[in-house]
Amino acid sequence: MDSGQFSADQQKQFDFSGPSFTLGTGIFDGKPISGATVKVPLKTLNRHGLVAGATGTGKTKTVQVLAEGLSKAGVPVLLMDLKGDLSGLAAQGTENTHITHRQTLIGEPYAPQPFPVELLTLTSEDHGVPLRATVTEFGPILLGKTLELNATQQGVLAVLFKYFDDHGLPLIDLKDLKKGLQYLSNEGKKEFEEHYGRISSASVGAIQRKIIALEQQGANEFFGEPSFEVDDLMRVDQKGEAFISVVRLTEIQDKPALFSSFMLSLLVELYDNLPEQGDSEKPKLTIFIDEAHLMFREASKALIDQLEIVVKLIRSKGVGVFFCTQVPSDVPDQILGQLGLRIQHAMRAVTAKDRKAIRLVAQNFPDSPYYDLETMLTTLGIGEALFTCLNEKGIPTASVATYLNAPKSRMGTLTTQELDQLVETSEIYGQYKDPVDRESAYEMLIKKIDGAEESEESPKTEAPKDQSARPKKEKSMMETLSNNTFVRQLGRTVVREISRGLLGALGLRNRR
Repeated sequence: MDSGQFSADQQKQFDFSGPSFTLGTGIFDGKPISGATVKVPLKTLNRHGLVAGATGTGKTKTVQVLAEGLSKAGVPVLLMDLKGDLSGLAAQGTENTHITHRQTLIGEPYAPQPFPVELLTLTSEDHGVPLRATVTEFGPILLGKTLELNATQQGVLAVLFKYFDDHGLPLIDLKDLKKGLQYLSNEGKKEFEEHYGRISSASVGAIQRKIIALEQQGANEFFGEPSFEVDDLMRVDQKGEAFISVVRLTEIQDKPALFSSFMLSLLVELYDNLPEQGDSEKPKLTIFIDEAHLMFREASKALIDQLEIVVKLIRSKGVGVFFCTQVPSDVPDQILGQLGLRIQHAMRAVTAKDRKAIRLVAQNFPDSPYYDLETMLTTLGIGEALFTCLNEKGIPTASVATYLNAPKSRMGTLTTQELDQLVETSEIYGQYKDPVDRESAYEMLIKKIDGAEESEESPKTEAPKDQSARPKKEKSMMETLSNNTFVRQLGRTVVREISRGLLGALGLRNRR
Protein backbone atom coordinates (compact mmCIF):
# COMPACT_ATOMS: atom_id res chain seq x y z
CA MET A 1 0.00 0.00 0.00
CA ASP A 2 1.63 3.28 -1.06
CA SER A 3 1.11 6.87 0.06
CA GLY A 4 -0.87 7.68 -3.08
CA GLN A 5 -3.44 5.01 -2.30
CA PHE A 6 -3.58 6.23 1.30
CA SER A 7 -4.14 9.80 0.18
CA ALA A 8 -6.91 8.91 -2.28
CA ASP A 9 -8.75 6.60 0.10
CA GLN A 10 -8.55 8.95 3.06
CA GLN A 11 -9.56 12.01 1.04
CA LYS A 12 -12.90 10.39 0.23
CA GLN A 13 -13.62 10.46 3.97
CA PHE A 14 -13.24 14.24 4.05
CA ASP A 15 -14.87 15.35 0.81
CA PHE A 16 -17.72 17.11 2.57
CA SER A 17 -20.32 18.87 0.48
CA GLY A 18 -21.08 21.52 3.12
CA PRO A 19 -18.81 24.14 4.71
CA SER A 20 -15.69 22.93 6.52
CA PHE A 21 -12.19 24.08 7.42
CA THR A 22 -8.78 22.41 7.16
CA LEU A 23 -7.19 20.92 10.27
CA GLY A 24 -4.05 19.52 8.64
CA THR A 25 -2.89 16.63 6.46
CA GLY A 26 -2.80 12.86 6.92
CA ILE A 27 0.33 11.03 8.06
CA PHE A 28 1.37 7.76 6.41
CA ASP A 29 4.46 5.71 7.24
CA GLY A 30 5.60 8.44 9.62
CA LYS A 31 5.44 11.26 7.06
CA PRO A 32 2.80 13.93 6.32
CA ILE A 33 1.32 13.47 2.84
CA SER A 34 0.38 16.61 0.92
CA GLY A 35 -3.02 16.10 -0.66
CA ALA A 36 -4.45 13.95 2.14
CA THR A 37 -6.28 16.97 3.55
CA VAL A 38 -8.05 16.46 6.87
CA LYS A 39 -11.08 18.72 7.24
CA VAL A 40 -13.58 19.47 9.99
CA PRO A 41 -17.23 19.68 8.80
CA LEU A 42 -19.21 22.48 10.40
CA LYS A 43 -22.55 20.70 10.13
CA THR A 44 -21.88 18.10 12.83
CA LEU A 45 -19.97 20.22 15.33
CA ASN A 46 -23.08 20.55 17.47
CA ARG A 47 -22.43 16.87 18.32
CA HIS A 48 -19.61 17.98 20.66
CA GLY A 49 -16.03 16.78 20.88
CA LEU A 50 -12.85 15.94 22.77
CA VAL A 51 -9.21 17.04 22.48
CA ALA A 52 -6.95 14.85 24.65
CA GLY A 53 -3.26 14.14 25.12
CA ALA A 54 -0.36 14.17 27.55
CA THR A 55 1.14 17.43 28.78
CA GLY A 56 3.22 19.18 26.14
CA THR A 57 1.81 17.34 23.11
CA GLY A 58 0.03 20.39 21.66
CA LYS A 59 -3.56 20.18 22.94
CA THR A 60 -3.92 23.89 23.61
CA LYS A 61 -2.51 24.78 20.18
CA THR A 62 -5.03 22.40 18.61
CA VAL A 63 -7.83 24.24 20.43
CA GLN A 64 -6.33 27.45 19.06
CA VAL A 65 -6.40 26.09 15.48
CA LEU A 66 -10.00 24.91 15.91
CA ALA A 67 -11.05 28.31 17.28
CA GLU A 68 -9.37 30.07 14.35
CA GLY A 69 -11.09 27.85 11.79
CA LEU A 70 -14.48 28.37 13.39
CA SER A 71 -14.00 32.13 13.62
CA LYS A 72 -13.05 32.31 9.93
CA ALA A 73 -16.20 30.32 9.13
CA GLY A 74 -18.36 32.79 11.07
CA VAL A 75 -19.04 30.46 14.03
CA PRO A 76 -18.72 32.21 17.45
CA VAL A 77 -16.41 30.53 19.95
CA LEU A 78 -16.38 30.61 23.75
CA LEU A 79 -13.11 29.41 25.34
CA MET A 80 -12.68 28.56 29.03
CA ASP A 81 -9.00 29.42 29.52
CA LEU A 82 -7.85 28.05 32.88
CA LYS A 83 -4.13 28.49 32.19
CA GLY A 84 -4.23 31.88 30.48
CA ASP A 85 -2.64 30.46 27.30
CA LEU A 86 -5.22 31.55 24.73
CA SER A 87 -5.17 35.35 24.80
CA GLY A 88 -2.64 35.21 21.93
CA LEU A 89 -5.55 34.61 19.54
CA ALA A 90 -5.94 38.40 19.46
CA ALA A 91 -2.43 38.94 18.04
CA GLN A 92 -0.87 38.00 14.71
CA GLY A 93 1.43 34.98 14.71
CA THR A 94 5.12 35.13 13.81
CA GLU A 95 6.57 32.86 11.13
CA ASN A 96 9.74 30.93 11.88
CA THR A 97 11.66 28.10 10.21
CA HIS A 98 9.72 25.42 12.10
CA ILE A 99 6.36 26.83 11.02
CA THR A 100 7.52 27.28 7.43
CA HIS A 101 8.71 23.66 7.31
CA ARG A 102 5.46 22.40 8.80
CA GLN A 103 3.23 24.31 6.42
CA THR A 104 5.36 23.26 3.42
CA LEU A 105 4.87 19.61 4.33
CA ILE A 106 1.14 20.18 4.74
CA GLY A 107 0.96 22.03 1.43
CA GLU A 108 -0.74 25.13 2.83
CA PRO A 109 1.19 28.43 3.06
CA TYR A 110 1.37 30.19 6.41
CA ALA A 111 -0.78 33.32 6.56
CA PRO A 112 -0.51 34.83 10.07
CA GLN A 113 -3.34 37.02 11.32
CA PRO A 114 -5.05 38.18 14.52
CA PHE A 115 -8.63 37.21 15.29
CA PRO A 116 -11.47 39.17 16.90
CA VAL A 117 -11.24 38.38 20.62
CA GLU A 118 -13.31 39.45 23.60
CA LEU A 119 -11.79 38.86 27.04
CA LEU A 120 -14.25 37.91 29.79
CA THR A 121 -13.63 37.31 33.50
CA LEU A 122 -15.35 36.08 36.66
CA THR A 123 -13.11 37.99 39.07
CA SER A 124 -11.59 41.46 39.26
CA GLU A 125 -8.17 39.81 39.43
CA ASP A 126 -8.24 39.02 35.69
CA HIS A 127 -8.46 41.29 32.64
CA GLY A 128 -11.79 41.26 30.85
CA VAL A 129 -15.47 42.10 30.71
CA PRO A 130 -17.05 41.10 34.06
CA LEU A 131 -19.49 38.19 33.91
CA ARG A 132 -22.44 38.47 36.30
CA ALA A 133 -25.84 36.90 36.92
CA THR A 134 -28.52 37.71 39.48
CA VAL A 135 -29.65 35.26 42.15
CA THR A 136 -33.16 35.41 40.65
CA GLU A 137 -31.84 34.44 37.22
CA PHE A 138 -29.95 31.58 38.77
CA GLY A 139 -33.06 30.28 40.50
CA PRO A 140 -33.59 27.86 43.40
CA ILE A 141 -32.95 24.65 41.43
CA LEU A 142 -29.53 25.60 40.05
CA LEU A 143 -28.51 27.45 43.20
CA GLY A 144 -29.46 24.41 45.26
CA LYS A 145 -27.29 22.22 43.02
CA THR A 146 -24.37 24.63 43.29
CA LEU A 147 -24.63 24.79 47.08
CA GLU A 148 -25.00 20.98 47.16
CA LEU A 149 -28.13 21.19 49.31
CA ASN A 150 -30.06 18.07 50.25
CA ALA A 151 -33.68 17.55 49.15
CA THR A 152 -35.13 19.17 52.28
CA GLN A 153 -32.88 22.21 52.00
CA GLN A 154 -33.65 22.58 48.29
CA GLY A 155 -37.35 22.58 49.15
CA VAL A 156 -36.82 25.32 51.73
CA LEU A 157 -34.87 27.38 49.19
CA ALA A 158 -37.66 27.01 46.63
CA VAL A 159 -40.28 28.27 49.13
CA LEU A 160 -38.04 31.20 50.07
CA PHE A 161 -37.76 32.20 46.40
CA LYS A 162 -41.55 32.02 46.19
CA TYR A 163 -41.89 34.35 49.18
CA PHE A 164 -39.48 36.90 47.73
CA ASP A 165 -41.28 36.81 44.40
CA ASP A 166 -44.74 37.21 45.97
CA HIS A 167 -43.60 40.22 48.01
CA GLY A 168 -41.76 42.03 45.23
CA LEU A 169 -38.32 41.58 46.82
CA PRO A 170 -35.73 41.33 44.01
CA LEU A 171 -32.93 38.84 44.70
CA ILE A 172 -29.94 40.40 42.97
CA ASP A 173 -26.89 39.36 44.96
CA LEU A 174 -26.01 37.06 47.84
CA LYS A 175 -26.53 39.70 50.51
CA ASP A 176 -30.18 39.85 49.40
CA LEU A 177 -30.54 36.13 49.93
CA LYS A 178 -28.72 36.13 53.27
CA LYS A 179 -30.80 39.04 54.56
CA GLY A 180 -33.97 37.28 53.47
CA LEU A 181 -33.00 34.10 55.31
CA GLN A 182 -32.17 36.13 58.41
CA TYR A 183 -35.49 38.02 58.25
CA LEU A 184 -37.61 34.89 57.85
CA SER A 185 -35.83 33.27 60.79
CA ASN A 186 -36.49 36.25 63.08
CA GLU A 187 -38.70 39.31 62.42
CA GLY A 188 -40.70 37.79 59.58
CA LYS A 189 -40.97 34.24 60.92
CA LYS A 190 -44.58 34.50 62.14
CA GLU A 191 -45.79 36.12 58.91
CA PHE A 192 -43.99 33.58 56.77
CA GLU A 193 -45.26 30.53 58.65
CA GLU A 194 -48.83 31.83 58.50
CA HIS A 195 -48.89 31.83 54.69
CA TYR A 196 -46.13 29.40 53.61
CA GLY A 197 -45.77 26.89 56.44
CA ARG A 198 -43.04 26.20 58.93
CA ILE A 199 -39.43 25.76 57.93
CA SER A 200 -36.66 24.19 59.92
CA SER A 201 -34.20 26.61 61.49
CA ALA A 202 -31.54 23.93 60.99
CA SER A 203 -32.18 23.97 57.23
CA VAL A 204 -32.02 27.76 57.15
CA GLY A 205 -28.75 27.65 59.08
CA ALA A 206 -27.28 25.06 56.71
CA ILE A 207 -28.20 27.16 53.67
CA GLN A 208 -26.65 30.25 55.23
CA ARG A 209 -23.40 28.39 55.90
CA LYS A 210 -23.27 27.12 52.31
CA ILE A 211 -23.79 30.66 51.00
CA ILE A 212 -20.93 31.94 53.16
CA ALA A 213 -18.68 29.19 51.80
CA LEU A 214 -19.60 30.24 48.26
CA GLU A 215 -18.82 33.87 49.11
CA GLN A 216 -15.37 32.85 50.28
CA GLN A 217 -14.64 31.66 46.74
CA GLY A 218 -15.41 35.11 45.31
CA ALA A 219 -19.05 34.58 44.35
CA ASN A 220 -19.97 38.12 45.43
CA GLU A 221 -18.31 39.34 42.24
CA PHE A 222 -20.36 36.96 40.11
CA PHE A 223 -23.83 37.45 41.58
CA GLY A 224 -25.10 40.93 40.72
CA GLU A 225 -25.99 43.32 37.93
CA PRO A 226 -25.73 44.07 35.11
CA SER A 227 -26.23 40.52 33.94
CA PHE A 228 -24.20 39.35 30.96
CA GLU A 229 -26.31 38.84 27.84
CA VAL A 230 -25.54 35.65 25.89
CA ASP A 231 -26.27 37.50 22.64
CA ASP A 232 -22.94 39.25 23.16
CA LEU A 233 -21.24 35.89 22.60
CA MET A 234 -22.67 35.71 19.06
CA ARG A 235 -21.05 38.75 17.48
CA VAL A 236 -19.38 38.82 14.06
CA ASP A 237 -16.99 41.55 12.91
CA GLN A 238 -17.09 43.54 9.68
CA LYS A 239 -14.99 40.92 7.87
CA GLY A 240 -17.48 38.18 8.71
CA GLU A 241 -15.18 36.59 11.29
CA ALA A 242 -16.92 35.54 14.50
CA PHE A 243 -15.69 36.73 17.87
CA ILE A 244 -13.71 34.34 20.05
CA SER A 245 -14.76 35.06 23.65
CA VAL A 246 -11.99 33.99 26.03
CA VAL A 247 -13.07 33.55 29.65
CA ARG A 248 -9.88 34.08 31.64
CA LEU A 249 -9.99 31.67 34.57
CA THR A 250 -6.40 31.81 35.79
CA GLU A 251 -7.55 32.80 39.29
CA ILE A 252 -10.39 30.29 39.45
CA GLN A 253 -8.64 26.92 39.74
CA ASP A 254 -8.95 26.91 43.53
CA LYS A 255 -12.58 28.06 43.43
CA PRO A 256 -14.53 25.07 42.05
CA ALA A 257 -17.90 26.15 43.46
CA LEU A 258 -17.68 29.53 41.74
CA PHE A 259 -16.76 27.88 38.46
CA SER A 260 -19.66 25.44 38.89
CA SER A 261 -21.99 28.39 39.47
CA PHE A 262 -20.80 30.08 36.30
CA MET A 263 -21.01 26.97 34.13
CA LEU A 264 -24.51 26.06 35.32
CA SER A 265 -25.77 29.59 34.81
CA LEU A 266 -24.22 29.90 31.34
CA LEU A 267 -25.49 26.57 30.01
CA VAL A 268 -29.04 27.10 31.21
CA GLU A 269 -29.02 30.69 29.95
CA LEU A 270 -28.00 29.42 26.50
CA TYR A 271 -30.66 26.73 26.61
CA ASP A 272 -33.24 29.35 27.61
CA ASN A 273 -32.42 31.96 25.00
CA LEU A 274 -31.37 30.13 21.84
CA PRO A 275 -34.11 28.94 19.47
CA GLU A 276 -34.34 25.34 18.32
CA GLN A 277 -32.48 24.91 15.04
CA GLY A 278 -31.65 21.20 14.79
CA ASP A 279 -28.86 20.23 12.39
CA SER A 280 -27.99 23.28 10.28
CA GLU A 281 -25.04 24.11 8.02
CA LYS A 282 -23.01 25.33 10.97
CA PRO A 283 -23.37 25.68 14.76
CA LYS A 284 -24.74 28.75 16.48
CA LEU A 285 -21.97 28.66 19.09
CA THR A 286 -19.08 26.39 20.12
CA ILE A 287 -17.76 26.13 23.69
CA PHE A 288 -14.25 24.85 24.48
CA ILE A 289 -13.30 23.96 28.04
CA ASP A 290 -9.50 23.85 28.18
CA GLU A 291 -7.87 21.81 30.97
CA ALA A 292 -11.25 20.16 31.59
CA HIS A 293 -9.64 17.57 33.89
CA LEU A 294 -9.18 20.38 36.45
CA MET A 295 -12.87 21.18 36.24
CA PHE A 296 -14.06 17.59 36.62
CA ARG A 297 -11.60 16.84 39.38
CA GLU A 298 -13.01 19.62 41.56
CA ALA A 299 -16.56 19.82 40.21
CA SER A 300 -19.60 19.05 42.31
CA LYS A 301 -21.77 16.14 41.30
CA ALA A 302 -24.45 18.70 40.48
CA LEU A 303 -22.28 20.24 37.76
CA ILE A 304 -21.48 16.86 36.24
CA ASP A 305 -25.14 15.84 36.25
CA GLN A 306 -26.13 19.15 34.70
CA LEU A 307 -23.43 18.96 32.04
CA GLU A 308 -24.64 15.51 31.05
CA ILE A 309 -28.18 16.81 30.62
CA VAL A 310 -27.10 19.88 28.67
CA VAL A 311 -24.74 17.93 26.38
CA LYS A 312 -27.71 15.76 25.42
CA LEU A 313 -30.18 18.59 24.91
CA ILE A 314 -28.27 21.65 23.79
CA ARG A 315 -27.17 20.32 20.39
CA SER A 316 -30.71 21.02 19.14
CA LYS A 317 -30.00 24.67 19.92
CA GLY A 318 -26.95 24.59 17.63
CA VAL A 319 -24.36 24.60 20.42
CA GLY A 320 -21.31 22.34 20.45
CA VAL A 321 -19.35 21.65 23.66
CA PHE A 322 -15.71 20.49 23.43
CA PHE A 323 -13.53 19.25 26.27
CA CYS A 324 -9.73 19.52 26.27
CA THR A 325 -8.03 17.24 28.79
CA GLN A 326 -5.10 14.88 29.40
CA VAL A 327 -6.78 11.50 29.01
CA PRO A 328 -10.34 10.70 27.89
CA SER A 329 -11.08 9.03 31.24
CA ASP A 330 -10.88 12.50 32.85
CA VAL A 331 -14.31 13.10 31.31
CA PRO A 332 -17.20 11.21 32.95
CA ASP A 333 -18.42 8.26 30.87
CA GLN A 334 -21.95 9.63 30.58
CA ILE A 335 -20.54 12.72 28.86
CA LEU A 336 -17.76 10.99 26.92
CA GLY A 337 -20.26 8.78 25.10
CA GLN A 338 -21.96 11.87 23.63
CA LEU A 339 -18.88 13.28 21.89
CA GLY A 340 -18.66 13.02 18.09
CA LEU A 341 -15.33 14.70 17.19
CA ARG A 342 -12.19 13.21 18.77
CA ILE A 343 -8.63 14.49 18.52
CA GLN A 344 -6.13 12.39 20.47
CA HIS A 345 -2.55 13.58 20.89
CA ALA A 346 0.31 11.36 22.05
CA MET A 347 -0.09 9.22 25.18
CA ARG A 348 2.67 8.05 27.49
CA ALA A 349 3.14 4.30 28.13
CA VAL A 350 5.10 4.45 31.38
CA THR A 351 3.03 2.26 33.69
CA ALA A 352 0.67 -0.68 33.34
CA LYS A 353 -2.18 1.74 34.00
CA ASP A 354 -0.94 3.92 31.12
CA ARG A 355 -0.83 0.95 28.75
CA LYS A 356 -4.36 -0.04 29.70
CA ALA A 357 -5.56 3.51 29.07
CA ILE A 358 -3.91 3.52 25.64
CA ARG A 359 -5.60 0.24 24.74
CA LEU A 360 -9.01 1.60 25.77
CA VAL A 361 -8.51 4.81 23.78
CA ALA A 362 -7.48 2.86 20.66
CA GLN A 363 -10.57 0.67 20.97
CA ASN A 364 -12.78 3.77 21.03
CA PHE A 365 -11.46 5.00 17.67
CA PRO A 366 -12.78 3.55 14.38
CA ASP A 367 -10.59 0.77 12.98
CA SER A 368 -8.05 1.73 10.33
CA PRO A 369 -6.40 -0.43 7.62
CA TYR A 370 -3.39 1.91 7.70
CA TYR A 371 -2.35 2.02 11.37
CA ASP A 372 -1.78 -0.04 14.47
CA LEU A 373 -3.68 2.47 16.61
CA GLU A 374 -2.07 1.50 19.94
CA THR A 375 1.41 1.93 18.51
CA MET A 376 0.40 5.15 16.74
CA LEU A 377 -0.84 6.72 19.98
CA THR A 378 2.59 6.36 21.62
CA THR A 379 4.65 7.55 18.63
CA LEU A 380 2.83 10.76 17.66
CA GLY A 381 5.02 13.87 17.77
CA ILE A 382 4.17 17.34 19.03
CA GLY A 383 1.47 18.85 16.84
CA GLU A 384 0.36 15.43 15.57
CA ALA A 385 -2.87 13.68 16.56
CA LEU A 386 -5.21 10.81 15.79
CA PHE A 387 -8.45 12.24 14.40
CA THR A 388 -12.00 11.15 13.71
CA CYS A 389 -15.22 13.12 13.37
CA LEU A 390 -18.78 12.60 12.21
CA ASN A 391 -19.42 13.11 8.53
CA GLU A 392 -22.45 14.97 7.24
CA LYS A 393 -24.59 11.84 7.62
CA GLY A 394 -23.56 11.44 11.25
CA ILE A 395 -21.24 8.47 10.52
CA PRO A 396 -17.74 8.44 12.12
CA THR A 397 -14.93 8.88 9.62
CA ALA A 398 -12.04 6.43 9.58
CA SER A 399 -9.25 7.24 12.03
CA VAL A 400 -6.43 9.24 10.49
CA ALA A 401 -3.14 10.37 12.02
CA THR A 402 -2.91 14.07 11.28
CA TYR A 403 -0.10 16.59 10.96
CA LEU A 404 -1.83 19.71 12.32
CA ASN A 405 -1.69 23.24 10.93
CA ALA A 406 0.23 25.81 12.95
CA PRO A 407 -1.94 28.50 14.57
CA LYS A 408 -2.16 31.70 12.54
CA SER A 409 -2.35 33.76 15.71
CA ARG A 410 0.33 34.19 18.37
CA MET A 411 1.41 30.97 20.10
CA GLY A 412 1.83 32.75 23.41
CA THR A 413 0.03 35.11 25.74
CA LEU A 414 -0.56 38.83 25.39
CA THR A 415 1.47 41.21 27.53
CA THR A 416 -0.22 43.08 30.36
CA GLN A 417 -0.22 46.22 28.23
CA GLU A 418 -1.81 44.34 25.32
CA LEU A 419 -4.44 42.86 27.63
CA ASP A 420 -5.30 46.32 28.96
CA GLN A 421 -5.58 47.73 25.45
CA LEU A 422 -7.81 44.86 24.28
CA VAL A 423 -10.19 45.41 27.20
CA GLU A 424 -10.24 49.19 26.80
CA THR A 425 -11.14 48.95 23.10
CA SER A 426 -13.92 46.41 23.70
CA GLU A 427 -17.31 47.38 22.29
CA ILE A 428 -19.13 45.89 25.28
CA TYR A 429 -16.80 46.57 28.22
CA GLY A 430 -18.50 49.87 29.08
CA GLN A 431 -21.85 48.12 29.26
CA TYR A 432 -20.73 45.71 32.00
CA LYS A 433 -17.70 47.19 33.78
CA ASP A 434 -19.50 48.98 36.63
CA PRO A 435 -21.67 46.93 39.01
CA VAL A 436 -25.18 48.25 39.68
CA ASP A 437 -26.39 48.05 43.27
CA ARG A 438 -30.03 49.13 43.03
CA GLU A 439 -32.59 48.77 45.77
CA SER A 440 -33.38 45.11 46.24
CA ALA A 441 -34.40 42.65 48.96
CA TYR A 442 -31.59 43.68 51.34
CA GLU A 443 -32.53 47.37 51.44
CA MET A 444 -36.29 46.70 51.37
CA LEU A 445 -36.17 44.32 54.31
CA ILE A 446 -34.07 46.74 56.37
CA LYS A 447 -36.72 49.41 55.77
CA LYS A 448 -39.45 46.96 56.73
CA ILE A 449 -37.66 46.00 59.96
CA ASP A 450 -37.04 49.66 60.85
CA GLY A 451 -40.68 50.50 60.19
CA ALA A 452 -41.86 47.64 62.39
CA GLU A 453 -39.62 48.78 65.26
CA GLU A 454 -40.99 52.32 65.09
CA SER A 455 -44.57 51.07 65.37
CA GLU A 456 -43.88 48.54 68.12
CA GLU A 457 -45.60 50.71 70.74
CA SER A 458 -49.03 50.27 69.06
CA PRO A 459 -49.03 46.87 67.37
CA LYS A 460 -52.80 46.35 67.79
CA THR A 461 -53.63 49.34 65.59
CA GLU A 462 -51.22 48.20 62.93
CA ALA A 463 -52.77 47.28 59.58
CA PRO A 464 -52.67 43.60 58.59
CA LYS A 465 -49.29 42.70 57.22
CA ASP A 466 -50.52 41.38 53.91
CA GLN A 467 -52.32 44.69 53.29
CA SER A 468 -49.44 46.89 54.34
CA ALA A 469 -47.11 44.90 52.13
CA ARG A 470 -49.02 45.68 48.95
CA PRO A 471 -48.26 49.40 48.55
CA LYS A 472 -44.62 48.67 49.34
CA LYS A 473 -44.57 46.03 46.63
CA GLU A 474 -46.16 48.33 44.06
CA LYS A 475 -43.79 51.14 44.92
CA SER A 476 -40.71 49.00 44.68
CA MET A 477 -41.83 47.52 41.37
CA MET A 478 -42.40 50.99 39.89
CA GLU A 479 -38.98 52.04 41.06
CA THR A 480 -37.26 48.98 39.67
CA LEU A 481 -39.15 49.09 36.38
CA SER A 482 -37.26 52.29 35.63
CA ASN A 483 -34.17 50.14 35.34
CA ASN A 484 -33.82 48.72 31.80
CA THR A 485 -31.83 45.72 33.00
CA PHE A 486 -34.65 44.68 35.30
CA VAL A 487 -37.25 44.99 32.52
CA ARG A 488 -35.17 42.78 30.25
CA GLN A 489 -34.64 40.16 32.94
CA LEU A 490 -38.30 40.21 33.98
CA GLY A 491 -39.36 39.35 30.44
CA ARG A 492 -37.23 36.19 30.50
CA THR A 493 -38.35 34.90 33.90
CA VAL A 494 -41.15 32.55 32.76
CA VAL A 495 -39.07 30.79 30.11
CA ARG A 496 -36.11 30.47 32.46
CA GLU A 497 -38.18 28.94 35.23
CA ILE A 498 -39.65 26.38 32.81
CA SER A 499 -36.13 25.42 31.67
CA ARG A 500 -34.90 25.19 35.25
CA GLY A 501 -37.75 22.84 36.05
CA LEU A 502 -37.14 20.75 32.94
CA LEU A 503 -33.40 20.40 33.51
CA GLY A 504 -33.88 19.77 37.21
CA ALA A 505 -36.45 17.04 36.57
CA LEU A 506 -34.20 15.40 34.00
CA GLY A 507 -31.33 15.49 36.46
CA LEU A 508 -33.40 13.67 39.07
CA ARG A 509 -34.54 11.11 36.51
CA ASN A 510 -30.99 10.40 35.35
CA ARG A 511 -29.84 9.74 38.93
CA ARG A 512 -32.51 7.09 39.57
